[in-house]
Amino acid sequence: MKEQTDMNYSTNNRLQKATFGAGCFWGVEEAFKQLQGVKSTAVGYTGGWTQDPTYKQVCIDRTGHAEAVEILFDPDEITYQELLDEFWSVHDPTTKNRQGPDIGSQYRSAIWYHTPEQKIMAAQSKDKIQDPFKSAGRIVFTEILPASKFYRAEEYHQSYFEKMDGARTCYPRRIV
Repeated sequence: MKEQTDMNYSTNNRLQKATFGAGCFWGVEEAFKQLQGVKSTAVGYTGGWTQDPTYKQVCIDRTGHAEAVEILFDPDEITYQELLDEFWSVHDPTTKNRQGPDIGSQYRSAIWYHTPEQKIMAAQSKDKIQDPFKSAGRIVFTEILPASKFYRAEEYHQSYFEKMDGARTCYPRRIV
């Protein structure tokens, strides 16, 4: 079990941030925590206009925020591309503002990039993942946006599945 640490990575310049939205943040966080090279995770809200949103506010879909996971990773141990691959595998990017039974823009598929390189890689990855869906007449709705202020969710949401016995994911993994 990895210990969650402060997401301030200025003390260790080799570590980088990645931020993803793929539906219920509990399951998304759990998937990324399992990866070697992921040093810490935090669930929260980003991409909206409401300052210091609460879970209750985000759930009524009026803040503009999405549930998201902010990841601190060591690029010497895991690449951003590997994180993108995991992102695509944990949700269905062809459902707009929805994952499984959860409906609303807070569950949208999104990648918030922190560097120009991440922006390029995210766009290339989206183009590549789109190909298998084209023949079925489906499109990928994933947004690729510059990282904005990340508001850490309430403490009871952090490492949620470690605190609860039972399920380790919100939805089944997507298979292309």
